[in-house]
Amino acid sequence: VQLVESGGGLVQPGGSLRLSCVGSIFPFSSYAMSWYRQAPGKERELVASISGAGGRTDYGDSMKGRSTISRDNAKNTVYLQMNNLEPEDTAVYYCQALWQQLTYWGQGTQVTVSS
Repeated sequence: VQLVESGGGLVQPGGSLRLSCVGSIFPFSSYAMSWYRQAPGKERELVASISGAGGRTDYGDSMKGRSTISRDNAKNTVYLQMNNLEPEDTAVYYCQALWQQLTYWGQGTQVTVSS
């Protein structure tokens, strides 16, 4: 089982990034997928989650209105589009897969927002 995130990097304030997470989990559509983030010295927090079929999404307060989660089950991929990024969004962003008692995490991708 593997979740691999990509798309992180350095971006200026006000910029955008799209993160991707590819999962070698089957059936991928059974798993609710989420993005979490963890900044240095802070607890890991939920950014967004999406149901298996993609019909339901939920957002944490930190990026509500500035982020959109989506998924493509044919590609075993979940995305996080982030807009109007702020320095406070600097963190490691993790992908999580959840189904019944099964929980998997990716290794994370670093997002740095700085001028």
